[in-house]
Amino acid sequence: MSTNKIKSLVIAGGGSAGWMTAAMLSKLFSPAIKIILVESDAIGTVGVGEATIPAIKNFNRMLGIDEADFLKFTKGTFKLGIQFDNWGKVGDSYMHAFGRVGNSIAASSEFSDASFIDYWLKYKQKYDSSDFWDFSLNYLASKDNKFCDETSYAYHFDASLYAKYLRELSEKWGVERVEGKITNVKKDERGFIKQLNLESGKEVSGDFFIDCTGFRSLLIGETLGSEYEDWSHWLPADSAIAVQSSSTKQPIPYTRSTAHKVGWQWCIPLQHRVGNGIVYSSKFMDDDEARKTLVDNIDGDLLTEPRVIRFKTGMRVEPWKNNCLAIGLASGFLEPLESTSLHLIHTGIKRFVKLFPSKENFHKERTEYNSQTNNEYQRVRDVIILHYYLNQRDDSDFWIYCREMDIPESLKQKIETFTRTSRIEQKEGDMFSKRSWQQIMLGQGITPNGYHPIVDLMPESQLEKVFAQMREKIEMELENLPTHQEFIDSFCKADSY
Repeated sequence: MSTNKIKSLVIAGGGSAGWMTAAMLSKLFSPAIKIILVESDAIGTVGVGEATIPAIKNFNRMLGIDEADFLKFTKGTFKLGIQFDNWGKVGDSYMHAFGRVGNSIAASSEFSDASFIDYWLKYKQKYDSSDFWDFSLNYLASKDNKFCDETSYAYHFDASLYAKYLRELSEKWGVERVEGKITNVKKDERGFIKQLNLESGKEVSGDFFIDCTGFRSLLIGETLGSEYEDWSHWLPADSAIAVQSSSTKQPIPYTRSTAHKVGWQWCIPLQHRVGNGIVYSSKFMDDDEARKTLVDNIDGDLLTEPRVIRFKTGMRVEPWKNNCLAIGLASGFLEPLESTSLHLIHTGIKRFVKLFPSKENFHKERTEYNSQTNNEYQRVRDVIILHYYLNQRDDSDFWIYCREMDIPESLKQKIETFTRTSRIEQKEGDMFSKRSWQQIMLGQGITPNGYHPIVDLMPESQLEKVFAQMREKIEMELENLPTHQEFIDSFCKADSY
């Protein structure tokens, strides 16, 4: 038997990051590997990761989670996309809708090199009133407050209840939870972590440690000194205020992101309440004004006291250092504009599992993990910058700064290519599909100057017929859909609020 295998894993911190990590690792490795999670009831979690993207279904499926049971427990609702209001100009609105937009129009091989947007751009030249989202079932269903479970969708749910749900699974699968506040982290002569000392006097040892301590980054940052790369020159928001409110109407099947003078406000409808928050730059707006802006734009009664959260956008250059891996906020922070927070936890865990190390000789795995994670964070960063950079607002110095700032070369090239040709260049492992990039670019005001020339091989009469058939098919599908509330009531209505 090999003596170089990891026999014990210690997870520092709970919340969504800690319990998602514990659930996946225990599902895969318990009881062969002992897994301990250390958390303190006295330390709160950020707890605003209530909106997700469709890949969350894959994570839950890997754990064998029953969808209806999970949604009842977390008082969840469904999500077909994210609506962005006021992000171009004040009064503008568009949606990043999940799933398909249009159909594959390639009726034969000579048309196969062009995508839907190329055909739509030509179609729009003749029918200027044509809207890209006229061919998105998710968008049209969202605006009618309907839901379709046969398309691409995600969830809204109570993040604290999700952590509780995963804790129950994890403990059933053998995870040992240790209550206590970490007061000291001990290292060996190599600089590897060997032990966590708790306020109670208890000592927790392990072969490998996973840092889920949030913004504090107790293990990877404070103890091991992994450098933090600051991206706030591109994303100047550094504060958020979160609050819960009562529901005043049936939940809509999408997240709302509304841009304000110096940032944006989220609205996430659950079965029993609404999650709200505002992201802003303290350089351009103080906390009192931000709080007033948030509260003035909430329909229901406040259920909690608004709380301020400080952050610095960026990431750890080495999210895996020595025998410690950072997951969630401990590894970096990107504002939740595109609901990527929980997904970055998921991909971090999945990447670690694929590169699962031996007890000591894991330099190659660590280097690969850090390279892939850096690339992933940078690509998500670029999508978020895109929203800010492509604004046309002149109502505050904040928006003017965002529009005039120098942006990463990777994003600059993407914008230039799309503007010139409608093409979206992608790399393996990109979180955002071409459809996502297209919708954000179009929604923020870019209409490509050209389309793929192969589109012109299709006769106009055929093009018109194809688009008419698409419209008719979507209208028929839409007519037969239940409302969002009807679907919730029949499938996953929470037992009590």
